Amino acid sequence: MVAEIAALGALLLAALGELLHRRRLARYAHLLFGPGARPAPWVAAVPWLRAAAFGGLAWGLTTLLLIEPRVHESDEVPEAEWRHLVLVYDVSPSMHLRDAGPNGDQTRAERAQDLIESLFARVPIGRFKITVIATYNGAKPVVEDTKDIELVRHLLAQVDMRFAFPTGSTKLFDGIAEAARIAKHWRVGSAMLVVVSDGDTVPATGMPELPPSIAGTLVVGVGDHVTGKFIAGHQSRQDASTLRQVAVRLGGEFHNGNKRQVPSDVLAAAAADARKPLIERLTRREYALLAVVLGSVVLALVPMLLHRFGARARPGVPVEVRAA
Repeated sequence: MVAEIAALGALLLAALGELLHRRRLARYAHLLFGPGARPAPWVAAVPWLRAAAFGGLAWGLTTLLLIEPRVHESDEVPEAEWRHLVLVYDVSPSMHLRDAGPNGDQTRAERAQDLIESLFARVPIGRFKITVIATYNGAKPVVEDTKDIELVRHLLAQVDMRFAFPTGSTKLFDGIAEAARIAKHWRVGSAMLVVVSDGDTVPATGMPELPPSIAGTLVVGVGDHVTGKFIAGHQSRQDASTLRQVAVRLGGEFHNGNKRQVPSDVLAAAAADARKPLIERLTRREYALLAVVLGSVVLALVPMLLHRFGARARPGVPVEVRAA
């Protein structure tokens, strides 16, 4: 309320000053504006512009003086700004088959780690809390909402999580269901779901429903989708068509990552921030800064514009007269 009173007082004083100034200028109109004694049409708006600029400047400066100052720290992220990355990671034995990568000399797990590392490098990972869900014959949350990216790297590279499950077929949908359960209470549109698998033994039915908190989904396939390797009595290859169907049913994107990194546009679509638009997230502090900047710019530019474009007539001798 104090800022509004200061703005109103400044606006009224500026309006009174503009009125007195206009009366004073009326005596010298012919000298200032030429034979017609009238300024350019746009000059009629100048008193209102300057009065509004003084009012906005007073409101902005008073607001900044009275509100709580914002302290910026290098690693500080407001709670409302945190996002969530949920990684459903296939740890089945088929992920240790060596037929992945551009040259086919990596295991599927090693290729998955390269793709995840690329993802970390191309999204603002410092603003994400990471949840890792291992899936094989069931699903187990390995870590929830961690800010420690090195912990996640260690889990993916150094811990063989398949031994935490009984032997059986891969149940990828269990991992997605577990991700939906964990994300159910998060802020709407604040989470990104990434599923990394070779698609081996994915069922055709039983797709879990994702909560509103998951804004984007990316399904990444690893392993050779043509030849494959023999394991557990069957030929195992990346089931790209099934993984693509999973992505479509989840409303997300699919990428065959066996030889190529995830394209930036696909990654951007999955990682898009679904919060309110920027204009709806501005606080009183940002509006005060905007008022100060706009008021200062108007007060600085008006005198120069008046000097250059304020009069209809231009002083001096015309060029053709000087030439004659």
